[in-house]
Parts: sequence; C-alpha cells; structure tokens
Amino acid sequence: MKYISTRGGINPISFTEAVMMGLAADGGLLLPDSIPSVDSATLDVWKDLSYPDLALKIMGLFIDDLSNEKLESIINNSYKNFDVPDVTPIVKVGKRFILELFHGPTLAFKDIALQVLGNLFSLLLKESGEKMNILGATSGDTGSAAIYGVKGKDNINIFILHPKGRVSKVQALQMTTVPEKNVFNLALKGNFDDCQAIVKAIFNQLDFKAQYRLGSINSINWARVLAQIVYYVYATLKVKRQTGDKAVNFSVPTGNFGDIFAGYIAKQIIRPNIEKLVLATNENNILTRFVLQGRYAKSKVIPTISPSMDIQVASNFERYLYYLYNQESERVKRSFMFLDKKDVIIINQEEQAKARRDFVSASIDQATTIKTIRDTYEETGYIIDPHTAVGVAAAERLKADLQNGPTVCLATAHPAKFPDALNNAIGKEPERPKSLEGIEDRPSRYEVLPAEVDAVKNYIVKHAL
Repeated sequence: MKYISTRGGINPISFTEAVMMGLAADGGLLLPDSIPSVDSATLDVWKDLSYPDLALKIMGLFIDDLSNEKLESIINNSYKNFDVPDVTPIVKVGKRFILELFHGPTLAFKDIALQVLGNLFSLLLKESGEKMNILGATSGDTGSAAIYGVKGKDNINIFILHPKGRVSKVQALQMTTVPEKNVFNLALKGNFDDCQAIVKAIFNQLDFKAQYRLGSINSINWARVLAQIVYYVYATLKVKRQTGDKAVNFSVPTGNFGDIFAGYIAKQIIRPNIEKLVLATNENNILTRFVLQGRYAKSKVIPTISPSMDIQVASNFERYLYYLYNQESERVKRSFMFLDKKDVIIINQEEQAKARRDFVSASIDQATTIKTIRDTYEETGYIIDPHTAVGVAAAERLKADLQNGPTVCLATAHPAKFPDALNNAIGKEPERPKSLEGIEDRPSRYEVLPAEVDAVKNYIVKHAL
C-alpha cells in the first residue's frame, strides 16, 4: 500500500513515511492509493474479534512496512489504558444505540487515534534515532489527547495551539496541567480556524519544517483517520449481530470532517453494511451547507456550547473532495487555490447529488442541543455531552432518511468535560471521573501569543529539540 497526495505533487510513499510527513509536501493531504474491501466471509470472522484484534486486521490492510508484531504491540499499548476492555462500548439508550468513544485517558474520541499515533511516533523515532517537534492545533479535545499520547516520551516535544477562552475550562485544564517538560501549550488570541491556518502555513514552509523536524498530530495525519475507521466496523458488526439488520446508520457530530471521513472510508471497506452517514453540525454549519446547497463557503465562526465543532474550514474536507472529483488531483488543487482567494468552493449538480448520496446532514442550534440533553436525561437517565447531543438531535430530525437499519450515534466526549452546559441543561453537573478530580487545583502553565505565524515560529525556535 502506497500513499499519495490529494494534490498529486509527490511520488507515492510508504505508510511510515506518510505518518512522519503528516501534511503532504505539496500542501495536500495524504491518502492510500486504493481503498481495500472485504467480503462477507471475512466479516463473519471479524465479528467475534476483540477491539484490539479487529484494529490489527483493519489497520493491517493499509500498512505493509511494519511487521505484524510491531503493529500488534502498538495497538495493545495504545488501548491498555482505556477503562473498559472493549474500548468503544455500545449501549442502548431509548430507541438508539450510543457508541461511547470517551473511555480513554482524556475522555474523548481523539484518544482512540492519538494513543496509536503517539506510540507510532515513539517506535519510529527510536528506530531512526531522530527527534521530532510535534505541532498541532485544537478546538478542544485533540490537544489533551495528543499531549497524553506523547507526554514524557523520549525524542519528542509537543506544541499545541488552542484558541484562548474558546475551549471549555476542563478542556483547557486537561492540556495546561500536564507537568511533563516536553509539553508546550500556546493560547492564541483568535479562533480555532486561526490556529489551524497557522499550523498549515508553518508546515507548508518546507525548509522550516525540515530544520525543526516538525510532525503533525492533527487529523491531517492519515494515521488518525485510519485508527478511527476501526470503531465504525466494530460497531457495525456488533449492532447487526444484536438486531439482525442488514445495515447500520451512523450519526456523527463533526466540525473538522475527520471523524465522519473515517466513517466514509469504513463504508467503502465493508459495503453494503453501512447505509447512511449523518453529518451533524452546530451553528458552524459549513459542511451542512455544502451537502444541502453544493457550496463550501466560509463564514464567521460562532462560539457555541459544543466548542470542538466551532470550525469553518474543515481540514479533512479535502480528502473527501478528492473522491468527489473522481480522484482528479489537479482539480482539487485548483479548488483550494480558489477557496483561498474567494472563500468558496462550488460543485456542479451531478456532484451535489453524489454528495447527498454519501451524506445526509442537519445543523443543530444551541437551544435544540440543550433540549436534547435534557430530554435524553429525563427519558432515559443517560447523560450526553453537547457534541453528542448534536448528533442525537440530527438523527432525530433526519429519521425519515434512516429507515433501513438502526442508527448509532457517536458519543464523542464524556459529559463531565462540559459542566456548565450540563448544569444548564439538567440542573446538575455529571459525576466526575477520577482523572478530572481536583483538576482546578493543579498547577497550570501556558503561553499567550497573538494569532500570527511568526509568533508561533519564534516560540518553536526557542523551545524545539
């Protein structure tokens, strides 16, 4: 399996090269040169596998330059610290299934991929004797998950950019109270799109990237997407076995398009076992507008109670556009040049129809989000966080499109990470897991910087390995 760029400007590279490259050298995103598929006989074997064993099978389809023993060790080490043996348990809540993705060390779905990526980096750096400075941006959960994936590891420093005051208090503390000396938190005076744009701009300065050995942990790194494919297949097999249905729908709260893009790839691998993918957004609904109107048009970021989705420029959207454009890399490149100039990408009617076959979508406002949290709690006693509530509300709104099988809603974060929103919705804060007890009393350290490329670069120069 080789990896190529959505913009067609690099020669095919191996999986481990793709992991270390992060963002493609031509500014595009890396993808496998083909998507494998598996037959029903294989799925019949897979349905009895544990989560780590299934991860080994699925990730092995995309990796041919790591031994099976090394990959198995990475996977087992990545999931040994989760608080449940099945890693991503599925629970029935009322009439829907909830896929709990928050059982990792930082209580968010990002742990599932970033524990793997951190261990991958550690192995590859140990074998090469090289050092790496990881640079990433977060809208809330990626930062702490990335930090916990590499904190204290040899030969790695990590620099995480977050928008000052625009993540929840608990999310900020999960990042800034980590004491390891290889962790650097930068609070930028801007929004997440500013943080993400700065990261991409720095990665596109190839001389600087090479000189300071920069690595990526954002979902621009293919390994992130690959690890997330696993739980779609896992949930599909478990729910089908329980219900006897032929296919399963998924409702995915998303802002940066990485999680639902993993679902899109999973659908290709195990077709026809996944039916519909619900793309659920909050008021920052550039992706919903794209699906419904065929226009990917930037607008102002709106702060919400689901801050991890407060994004207008979704970095993984480029990967989907590559497939929507029938893998025409030159057209992808032109589209993003046009987006930089005109703040919009417009697709034709045939492509609009195709996008609406790939996804159904709804935008959920904050009042509906609060109501969904409250209604779910009053009806079932189950507490969901604001991001999960967006997915549940979208599934309810689009239930007419989801008749051909049960719907699985992705629970992307533990509700205790959003005490203010939960207190508003149900009149109390959720019980805190042990990892969050006393977090406000721990020493916190971070630097406040302007949202400027040079300011971040200068900080990296001073603190890089």
